[in-house]
Amino acid sequence: MSEQRLRELIARVDDRLRGGALDAESHRLLGTLIRDIERTVGGAAPAPAAHVPRLESLAVQFEAGHPALAEALRQLIDALGKAGI
Repeated sequence: MSEQRLRELIARVDDRLRGGALDAESHRLLGTLIRDIERTVGGAAPAPAAHVPRLESLAVQFEAGHPALAEALRQLIDALGKAGI
């Protein structure tokens, strides 16, 4: 998985985040997580093992109300796994 592909998936999640009507806490958690992942992909931070479980939890939480966001998160989870992050 290329860094470019990861960045594309992060951008897709970010677009879905901006377009969705999430509650404030979910928006904050997902925004923080995406920024952490961006820093990791850019090499500015170590790859914390907590990203994937947190993303999976959010994907499940968003499944009913925000299926497009949940799908984008699952694609990001898959890409991070393939990249070893």
